[in-house]
Order: sequence, then C-alpha cells, then structure tokens
Amino acid sequence: MPDMPEMDELVLATVKKIMPYGAFCALDEYAGREAFVHISEVAPRWIKNIHEFLHEGQKLVAKVYHIEAEKNQIDLSLKRVTESERKAKMEGSRREKRADKLFEVAVKIAKSTKSESFAAETALTSKYGSLVDAIEAVGEKGEEALVGLKIEKGLARAIFEVASKNIKKARAEVNGILSLTSYAPNGVEVVRKILTSLPKYEGAELEILYLGAPKYQLRVVSDDFKKADKAMESAVESILSFAKETKSVAEFSRLQA
Repeated sequence: MPDMPEMDELVLATVKKIMPYGAFCALDEYAGREAFVHISEVAPRWIKNIHEFLHEGQKLVAKVYHIEAEKNQIDLSLKRVTESERKAKMEGSRREKRADKLFEVAVKIAKSTKSESFAAETALTSKYGSLVDAIEAVGEKGEEALVGLKIEKGLARAIFEVASKNIKKARAEVNGILSLTSYAPNGVEVVRKILTSLPKYEGAELEILYLGAPKYQLRVVSDDFKKADKAMESAVESILSFAKETKSVAEFSRLQA
C-alpha cells in the first residue's frame, strides 16, 4: 500500500487531539500519517462545540478532500461521507482484520516458517488481489481455490481448513409471491397437493411460506444465482401447470432483491 492516501479516498482515522477549530487524526491504514478535520467538515450544519461530535480515541470513516504532499498536509471530511459509504468501509475493515487473523491461525496450525508464510501470502494476493479476497475464495470454492499456487502443502491444508470452518458461503436467494386458489369441493386438498408435488432441484432449496390464503411466499436458496433463478422458474411452471390441470387459479410475481 502507498504511504499517502489519494484524493476522495475513504480512510479509517482515529481522533488523537481535539482543538476548538478541528481535530488531528491518525490514519489507521497509513502508518505514521496524520490528517486534520476542520470543524466545518465535521457535520452538515454549523457546530458550536466540536466535543459534541468528536472525542479522543474515536474511530472515524472520513474522505480525503485536500492534499499538499510537499507539506505532508492531508485534510479530511466527515460530512462528505454518506452513510452507505461509511458502512461499506467499516465492513471492509472488519473483513480485512478477520482475514488477517484467520491467516495467522493457519500459519500457527501449520507451524510455518516466516519464509513459507510470506510466500503463501504473496501467492494468494497475487492471484486474488488481496488476502481477504483470497481467504474468502478458499471459503467459497474450497481447495480448488489453492490449486496452482506455490504454497507449502501443510500451510495450504491449514488455510483450507480454517477458511472452510470460518467463512460462510455466499447464498443467492430468489423470492416471489404466489396466489393459489382452488374452487373444487376438496380445494384445500388440491392446493396442498400442488404445493407438495414439486420436484427437487439440484443445487437449490425451495421453501414455501404460508402468508394467509390464498397467498404463499416462494423462496429459493442456492450457492449460485443462476441455479436459484432456474429452480424458481421451474417451480412456478410446475405450479401453473398443476393449477391448470386441476382448474385452479394461480398467479405469481417476483419480489425484487
């Protein structure tokens, strides 16, 4: 990582010293670098007492809006950071710390040397761009994510075991609302038969939630969106076909993610 942030970059900062007109902060991701937040950049409205918003030791997500490299001057803004940007930055930081910790655990389990550890981290970041993306890829794909990488065998195994135990696989979810009505004398039984006669879908799980007659929520979960989408289409086709055969009325609408 470079030793200086870029313009408009979102950074993590820790408040070190508060002045009446602003606060000096340490840049957590840039060792030894400090930046300044002027009181006018703390909040959208005018502030009379900066201590109402900041305190020493406070962790912040800020945006770099002014840099004078020759003077080592970096100015930050809090009010220019949206809530979604702040949450995304904090989540990214949490993921990075977790990946670092999991890698450390794997190194200890494998009793790897510093050179083996360095070689493994270099190989992982070269392929995946960052250690966090690498560890999450191993958690998602398993040992195949490590194929072809020059990582000591014992350490590779430890990385796989640690990642598979601690990284939850991403799940794709597709939802929709089904309206299903039967006017047959045994209508309740007809509806039940339609909903329980659906086939199984490889790589996807279908769940039917009762919302109150005649509505049901269909939920398909899979590790792949295309599989989930295909399973939902297949389920709906089956329901509409069964409904037609039994002279029932069925309507379906997708729920936006």
